[in-house]
Amino acid sequence: MNISVIIRKIKTVIRNPKSLLIKILYYTSPLYSDRIYLRMLFPLKAGYKLNLQDPQSFNEKLQWLKIHYRKPIMTAMVDKYEAKKYTAEIMGEEYVIENYGVWNNFDEIDFDQLPEQFVLKTTHDQGGVIICTDKANFDVAKARKKLNRCLQTKHYYLTREWPYKDVQPRIIAEKLLVDPQKKDLWDYKFYCFHGDPKMMYISMGRNSSFVPFYFFDKNFNYVDIERPGHESDGKIIKKPENWDEMIFLAKKASKGFPHVRVDFYNIEGEIYSGEYTFYQGGGMMPFTDKKWDYKFGSWIDLEKVVKT
Repeated sequence: MNISVIIRKIKTVIRNPKSLLIKILYYTSPLYSDRIYLRMLFPLKAGYKLNLQDPQSFNEKLQWLKIHYRKPIMTAMVDKYEAKKYTAEIMGEEYVIENYGVWNNFDEIDFDQLPEQFVLKTTHDQGGVIICTDKANFDVAKARKKLNRCLQTKHYYLTREWPYKDVQPRIIAEKLLVDPQKKDLWDYKFYCFHGDPKMMYISMGRNSSFVPFYFFDKNFNYVDIERPGHESDGKIIKKPENWDEMIFLAKKASKGFPHVRVDFYNIEGEIYSGEYTFYQGGGMMPFTDKKWDYKFGSWIDLEKVVKT
């Protein structure tokens, strides 16, 4: 690590001492039980004290669900390889992004067998993604370094998202999706509560440093919801022609769960399943207006949840 990086990290800590406390908790996470760890981390990330006895907000209820609601299928759903099998069974093979291979480590990958463009992903974490747009100029050494580091990450210990605890760390290669009209890849992310996709947002700007979120209800009415760091800019977005199909698929995929976010890509009328997320931001991601934290929370009925 060069001196400029060290100085930048020191300045970050000075400006935000909470970041240092969070890093300390991350490193010492295995020492604590789920309850104790979440009680310490939650106020640092979400900005208020965690109430597990009588949770009311969306973020609080997600912490409660981490502890009390553990269906085995959730582990497969967060595994980027196994999730494709779940999608094929629930939605259909036509909604699965084509997979080129799966490997236990980077050096098993035979790049000669891969197409000119592809995406590499680690199956067990978030952020372990490498996009290759030109295999002839692909930096294999850089990819190896990043993915080998990601393979060593124990994602469960960061925010105690228990479904990740038993996911086998692997690498997959899948088809690179490209939207020729938008010159970007939009994510359509549906917040589903007890099988009902009540709210969603479109995430765009994948090729830039800023990723805005545009929120809509299930009738595609714009809703003024903002997440810090992802503020929208008033861009006019037309309702996708196959909007109802995405709603239908989100309902199917989320049936039987108190909450899961179901993601899609929608490219020129073709729908592809993205990811399944049970605790966005580890369940510690604030809203700019706190009322939405409690509105979303009201859509999770814990009395309907059978503890597992």
